[in-house]
Amino acid sequence: MDALRILLETQPLLTLFVTVALGYAVGEIGIKGVALGSGAVLFVGLAIGGWAPRSAPPPLLGTLGLLLFLYGIGIQYGEQFFKGLTSAEGLKANAAAALGVIVSGFVAVALVPLFGVGLDQALGMFAGSGTSTASLQAAMSSMKGDGATVGYSVSYPFGVAGPILFLYALGTLLKPKIERPPPRMIEAAEIALTNPALVGLTLAELAARLPPGVVIAAVRRAHHNQQARTNLVLQSDDVLLATATSPALLVETTALCGELQPGRMTNHREDLDYMRVFASSRLVVGRALRDLRFPEGVVCSIAHVRRGDIDMMPGQELILEFGDRVGLLVNHAHLKTMRAFFGDSIKGTAELRFISIGVGAALGLIAGVIPVPIPGVGRLTLGLAALLLVALCLGRARRFGPFVWTMPLTANLVLRNFGLTIFLAQVGLASGPKFFATVGVTGASFLLYGVVIVLALLCVTAACCLWVFRLPYDMAVGVISGATGNPAILAFANRVAPTDAPDVGYAMIFPSMTIVKILFVQVAAVLIGS
Repeated sequence: MDALRILLETQPLLTLFVTVALGYAVGEIGIKGVALGSGAVLFVGLAIGGWAPRSAPPPLLGTLGLLLFLYGIGIQYGEQFFKGLTSAEGLKANAAAALGVIVSGFVAVALVPLFGVGLDQALGMFAGSGTSTASLQAAMSSMKGDGATVGYSVSYPFGVAGPILFLYALGTLLKPKIERPPPRMIEAAEIALTNPALVGLTLAELAARLPPGVVIAAVRRAHHNQQARTNLVLQSDDVLLATATSPALLVETTALCGELQPGRMTNHREDLDYMRVFASSRLVVGRALRDLRFPEGVVCSIAHVRRGDIDMMPGQELILEFGDRVGLLVNHAHLKTMRAFFGDSIKGTAELRFISIGVGAALGLIAGVIPVPIPGVGRLTLGLAALLLVALCLGRARRFGPFVWTMPLTANLVLRNFGLTIFLAQVGLASGPKFFATVGVTGASFLLYGVVIVLALLCVTAACCLWVFRLPYDMAVGVISGATGNPAILAFANRVAPTDAPDVGYAMIFPSMTIVKILFVQVAAVLIGS
């Protein structure tokens, strides 16, 4: 065993990846649906670090991992975050979560005078209860000690398991009726125009009479399919290719326009053919559909866009992202040209633009060292919180000139999860000795403190969401997940409320609550620590 300990202490990179592998193996162990996930890496790191005290890699490696995690979060959720700051529902969600976070922070700080807990340990428990690694980094930087990591590691399990058990109990108590929505897919119908009241209208005039969400993608006239031009004057027996995300809308459209005649258009592709391409070219990614300029001589229309598992109607404001699958109606002779225009490379959808990442991260780090005056507190540097803010702005902008800030979703997930894993492993290894020395004396009381902090966060957030702001239940569980932060909690919320609302609620408030937690830690360290 001594030989193994010496090996781990002389090979820190080997120790780091052993910690990652063992941590994920432990994290996959679930007890009644509750698992620690990537958080188990921290506990394995603490165990190895306590046994082999000199095995930790340099702290800069952990900071780099956290940078990658925060940058990926900001890039992915930038648009949803700013929508949350402007919509009435988003403002309510942010207010409810912020109140819960601040109350739990005051509960943590109150432990200092009431029970003699160190401020660094109390702030660490606050960070662990909210499963916020960024807050842990802020506490470590502000307090210059290992106490924050000890508090974090003790309260972290309750930060993961507590909200899951809370949501289970809340659903059992309230018994909300939530129906799983059908898969959102584009449906199409070929409708012969037999309603004389519509003959002579232009397509633009017809569109104003159709149910919202229905689009005429193409028209067949005189045995030829053609693009749906807004100024096209409709004639009797024209065949309309109508698309919508709901079959009920197509039934309503058919009743308005005429009768179904399937096969009239799709069996004849001499003039217009259908193709699906991947959006992977920088000519199209990050641009709204209204800004796309097709190659000269090519007449093409976009029938739909599929992102992930969701079909979206091709509105003019829709901005393409890496990996979007775009359905096109175009002449067969131009298929190759349009493939080249969109890129159509599945490999390209997984590639990262490292120039954009380098520039974006550098801008965030520069912003993080600029002192910001806060009344009554003094001048603070935001550190990695500023990087998150910059990444959110870049994620909303999507692109600027040659810089495409967005990343393919798969690449984003890999980048930020890898960064989070490296951070947790490095912090665990570095803090192992101090953790076991402290928990051996105060472990039982620290566990109880962690439970109280988590309950304060959950109860206040849930009460504000459900009874003060009266948000829908499925939105409320997403907000609770975002306030606590861990993706495992969101995954459970999606099981108890199988709609899109939990994801929307989580995305609207998770970045802002990360910033609130970081700022609370920094302000508390200045006001109380001094």
